[in-house]
Amino acid sequence: MAQQQVKLGQPVNRRLGDLLVADGLLTAEQLKKALAEQKGSPEKLGSILVRLNLVNEDQLIGFLSRQYGVPSITLGQLDIDSDVLKLVPAPIARKYEVIPVRRMGNSLALAMADPTNVFALDDISFMTNLQVLPLVASQTSIKKAIDRNYESKTEAISSVLSDMQTDLANVEVVDEGEEGAKVDVFELKESADEAPVVKLVNMVLVDAIQKGASDIHFESYEKIFRIRFRMDGVLHEMLAPPKRLEAAILSRLKIMSNLDIAERRLPQDGRIKLRYSNREIDFRVSTLPTIFGEKAVLRILDKESLKLDLTQLGFDDWSLDKFNAAIHQPYGMVLITGPTGSGKTTTLYSGIHTINSPDVNIMTAEDPVEYNLKGVNQVQINEHVGRTFAAALRSFLRQDPDVILVGETRDLETAQISIRAALTGHLVFSTLHTNDCPSTIARLLDMGIPPFLVASSLLLVLAQRLGRKVCKQCREPYDADEESLVTYGHVPTGKGKIQFYKGKGCAACNFTGMKGRIAIYEVMPISEELRDAILKNAPTAEIRTIAQAAGMKSLRQAGLAKVIEGTTTIEEVLRVTLS
Repeated sequence: MAQQQVKLGQPVNRRLGDLLVADGLLTAEQLKKALAEQKGSPEKLGSILVRLNLVNEDQLIGFLSRQYGVPSITLGQLDIDSDVLKLVPAPIARKYEVIPVRRMGNSLALAMADPTNVFALDDISFMTNLQVLPLVASQTSIKKAIDRNYESKTEAISSVLSDMQTDLANVEVVDEGEEGAKVDVFELKESADEAPVVKLVNMVLVDAIQKGASDIHFESYEKIFRIRFRMDGVLHEMLAPPKRLEAAILSRLKIMSNLDIAERRLPQDGRIKLRYSNREIDFRVSTLPTIFGEKAVLRILDKESLKLDLTQLGFDDWSLDKFNAAIHQPYGMVLITGPTGSGKTTTLYSGIHTINSPDVNIMTAEDPVEYNLKGVNQVQINEHVGRTFAAALRSFLRQDPDVILVGETRDLETAQISIRAALTGHLVFSTLHTNDCPSTIARLLDMGIPPFLVASSLLLVLAQRLGRKVCKQCREPYDADEESLVTYGHVPTGKGKIQFYKGKGCAACNFTGMKGRIAIYEVMPISEELRDAILKNAPTAEIRTIAQAAGMKSLRQAGLAKVIEGTTTIEEVLRVTLS
């Protein structure tokens, strides 16, 4: 490759200056002036010489070509194919001061200000899976070409807005007629009439829906205002609107969610219902005062993206059989544990959906009600008016229920009522915040539930996490050995040499190599042996040993099984599970 001719480790600027002086195109005094100008500046010497009119750009490119031993290119008004531009994202192009020019089979011609930058060459070669052929161009012309060919953030907003005019016409905020809206009607209309802000907010909401984001963060800092999307559990910065639009954007969000736009000292919670292209999407809105303004977070609840098929969630055969058997019992308690955002609600709803039929009365108490389930009586918890989980549960028992879902077991009273309901002929589903299945028993006992009630009522405990999947568009296999997973807690099955997969990074996965998520489950059915251990108040370690002897896979083991299947990576499993 051409870059192998480059001699690294030499003072590039001095060589360029000396060459120009030696050729008589630059005096020693002019070189001294240019070098003085360069001190403390990231600007390259060549760009400074052109800016000071000491040499012209054509002369400079000729010298650079000679210096580096690679061909030169004059970018000028060169029209670059959009498919070629997509190979190198704008942030990478700006970071390394490069621009892709042309693709020729397995090679990519890349204009560079510094062809000796082996990090840029290696990164782009790995990212594109192409052989990079460097071409030299001036720093100034590359910057202009990047600005011309890649849209800046401001231009991106305008472009997306113009491209989405037809889509945005189909976006409508649904007025639910909620009581307690404190904003005057005329004030609402005046704020809503700010067309650029309305379009920008609508564009952000629609873009988040299309990208499959789960949350949108509007964040205020001292000098900047930024918008981030959480995609597949990881935050990505998407936009940085001008700081002056901050107040208008946050006010628009408050108006849409029926919050008090004059109140900036207290946290507020609301909800936006958006109708977009015949789809109704709910956004749960939370605002929080910070030292430099307000932060707003929108949780996206897209009914159409909700998977209610248990077989599609990520269960292995043994775990699915045990979970299915538990949810089809006439009475007892099924507990699902995991941190916020681990997919507990989806698993609960899938279980409810599986057993939902016209001859079953299902009642749920949730805070908030995230999705509306057909044929299910759902109650929204509102602690301000005394409609707590415990109060709702007491009312449920007078409503002749067959199945009860308690959104979260937060306190002893709720836990006691749930367990007594499970013992009196009701199937009860609930969630709890613990790290894994065995520690859930300890948590219930710690809350004050007697061991005999826990042993008598519990049918099954399920712990879960969400891990990112390897991107199907850019995944690549690599040879490995099952034994290499033993150090992480895997129990070998004798497969020996196998193929693992890793994402190379592409536009589809935002160059992360990961796209989409899969649930990792730990399922612990309560056997007679476990009931005896609970009655004896056995330690968590003993409960874990008994459960694993009966077939339970820990979260880490279940995650490593997904690695062997080629669904995710070792790094991702280590990120979301404990050893």
